[in-house]
Amino acid sequence: MFADRSEAGRRLAEKLRPLAGEDVVVLGLPRGGVPVAFEVADALAAPLDVILVRKLGVPIRPELAFGAIGEDGVRVLNHDIVRGAALRQEDMAAVEARERAELQRRAEQIRSGRPKIDLTGRTAIVVDDGIATGATVRAACQVARAQGAARVIVGTPVCPPETAVRLRQEAADDVVCVLTPAALTAIGQWYADFTQVSEEHVAELLSCGTGLSEEVWIEAGDAALPGELVVPRGAHAVVVFVHGSGSSRSSPRNRYVATALNKAGLGTLLFDLLTSAEETDRANVFDISLLAGRLSEATEWLRKYLPHVVIGYFGASTGAAAALWAAAVPQAGITAVVSRGGRPDLAESRLAGVAAPTLLIVGGNDTQVLELNRAAQALLRCENRLAVVPGAGHLFEEPGALEAVSALAREWFTRHL
Repeated sequence: MFADRSEAGRRLAEKLRPLAGEDVVVLGLPRGGVPVAFEVADALAAPLDVILVRKLGVPIRPELAFGAIGEDGVRVLNHDIVRGAALRQEDMAAVEARERAELQRRAEQIRSGRPKIDLTGRTAIVVDDGIATGATVRAACQVARAQGAARVIVGTPVCPPETAVRLRQEAADDVVCVLTPAALTAIGQWYADFTQVSEEHVAELLSCGTGLSEEVWIEAGDAALPGELVVPRGAHAVVVFVHGSGSSRSSPRNRYVATALNKAGLGTLLFDLLTSAEETDRANVFDISLLAGRLSEATEWLRKYLPHVVIGYFGASTGAAAALWAAAVPQAGITAVVSRGGRPDLAESRLAGVAAPTLLIVGGNDTQVLELNRAAQALLRCENRLAVVPGAGHLFEEPGALEAVSALAREWFTRHL
């Protein structure tokens, strides 16, 4: 037996390991096949996607499929069934319209606006958590070929040998199974934990497995704030960057640190806290309450967009004050905070409420800010540390200074996130 779908996926991945390094895309069948496919994609370092199919059932015998549909208008028909059942065009159109609507609903729920991965000329590995008759997998193979896959391989933890033979003959170039029991009355009997998988969990695994790098817009009250979201494949944590006065999401120092975190497998969100019109009023740049409010709204946006991730804050200069202010909000749920050359004194009244482990990084030559950070550290009640980078000034422009900041932040976030 398999403990759960994750363990089944890891055992299946061992069988598929010879494909590592080839141009493959792993396609999970929603919903139960996606946790299995996630482990396969992770082991093969391959992109993960879902393959959304709906069987088209004969109206008077819905279990008998006369075809299947997929995304982008893909439609495959079994002309023998169509002729044998004497199906009329209007009957088939009615079934397809109903199934197309359900397919579209599932696509919107699962993909959350992310495009599907192009299969043209690639090897598609179609994965399900178990196969009994193979009807759905057969339809998925047909859709994968219609979408341009050059080769289609079926992977599953458990499948009867006769079904595997039929799939090789009729649909797939190969079928890879972990277990091939002669009798398969129910797929769930081969799992200790066969809990139903929700569409929300499928969406989480998909976003986590494919990775993201995209421009985003964050609604904060009446303002629309531009940002850049990068989530490496498999990342379970995102660090939100909060820039200081006179800076923006384009800050080269913050982007340098963000790249280091991405290489360590952490996601990052860099966004502008103010609109261009708001930045003209210098009072807004130092309005820590306003900036912290924008940060909290961006955090809520991120939680809705990627509900599976844990979140940390990286603040610089006045942005560090906003990060600490927002982290101190009850039920903020922030897991770690890092301040670079920060002004935590500007959030002094909120410091005792910060629960997230906090790292304060200050340049050794930035004497005034160093004293402010020492005073702030005494007010923190959470796990905390003050790290001084020798010879560095406020902007960490000295040779090796920013590398030291990146290393400190990476270690803190990877340990706590």
